[in-house]
Amino acid sequence: MGVTKDQVESSLNSKLKPSHLEVIDTSGGCGASFAIEIVSEQFIGKRLLERHRIVNAALEEEMRQIHALSIKKALTPEQWKQQEESEKSKSHA
Repeated sequence: MGVTKDQVESSLNSKLKPSHLEVIDTSGGCGASFAIEIVSEQFIGKRLLERHRIVNAALEEEMRQIHALSIKKALTPEQWKQQEESEKSKSHA
């Protein structure tokens, strides 16, 4: 059995203290592929590539069993807030 969604969430929560985290098992339940949306203050001042490296480093143990990790969003809390506000204004337009 591969890595569980809970294991991925647990590692990211403990290491990156995200204010928003969504982990989706895209492997159909075998734990080999995940999509992640994460918002963390640790991303402040970091470029996208650095943010992805931080996520990959936090999942170092799990990455040995994960074949595909798709980081959909790696945002700072401020970017997340702006995105949420812009989506709200679009839906009310």
